[in-house]
Amino acid sequence: MDHAYAEVNGIRLHYVTVGRGPLILFVHGFPEFWYEWRTQLADFGREHQAVAPDMRGYNLSDKPAELSQYRVPHMVEDLRALADHLGRERFVLVGHDWGGVVAWAFAIAHPERLERLVIVNAPHPAIFDREIRENPAQQNASRYMLTFRSPEAEAILSADNYARLVGALSRDLGDRFTAADRAAYLEAWSQPGALTGGLNWYRAAGVGPPAGDGAPARGLGGDVARLTVRVPTLVIWGERDQALLTGNLDGLERFVPDLTIERIADGSHWVVHEHPELVNRLIRDFLGPRRASAAKETR
Repeated sequence: MDHAYAEVNGIRLHYVTVGRGPLILFVHGFPEFWYEWRTQLADFGREHQAVAPDMRGYNLSDKPAELSQYRVPHMVEDLRALADHLGRERFVLVGHDWGGVVAWAFAIAHPERLERLVIVNAPHPAIFDREIRENPAQQNASRYMLTFRSPEAEAILSADNYARLVGALSRDLGDRFTAADRAAYLEAWSQPGALTGGLNWYRAAGVGPPAGDGAPARGLGGDVARLTVRVPTLVIWGERDQALLTGNLDGLERFVPDLTIERIADGSHWVVHEHPELVNRLIRDFLGPRRASAAKETR
């Protein structure tokens, strides 16, 4: 795995790249970094150039001071500029969690740049807007977002050597979250400004359920009439996700005409770590010859 840096969109992004061939770009969420995709990099790097950046605010990438610099359009431009830096006009984009949010936004803004889109447990903006406003279960599941947006978030999450973040991963992953993994994450979270950089994604979006001070629920934003994804899309969803509920799949075909959904019944939010071989196989199948049906859901 080769580590490199790119000057893109006014910032310096660190990324890891493996192999040669068509570009497949993997985008992490919170509280991850490029390391989330280590299994995918090794696998897909056999016949692709597999690339996983540290997104802005994380680990070894730049961490702008201004909160406005963490709005989703900036991250979309980061990815477009990174692909340009790598000399690729079209590519496959894979995103999880906040990385999936950015991937949805990229596909909406730049469909001509994508061969395929793969989303792992990340809500489409129109669907999440509905769920965060109308679904009490999703509102309750999203209450952590209010904590993450608060001024106390850094102190809460870094206490006792990042015990809350370690617990979030180890609770679902068990033995799959190894001592080596824990050390890698602690090093990434401890980079100066990295915890604030990740939390600023929540703060800049203002996303979350209704707050105790009377502030209404707020989704990911966007004009519903302009949120159609015109790229062949695979959505992989761990159904045991406690933060993003399966209601985020309901009605998705309205906004994604060429849609395949793969539900993993025993997968949590961390399904990439729990079932890496299955996730890789589903992506490989999707990148192969298209199935006869443009929209298929398997359970």
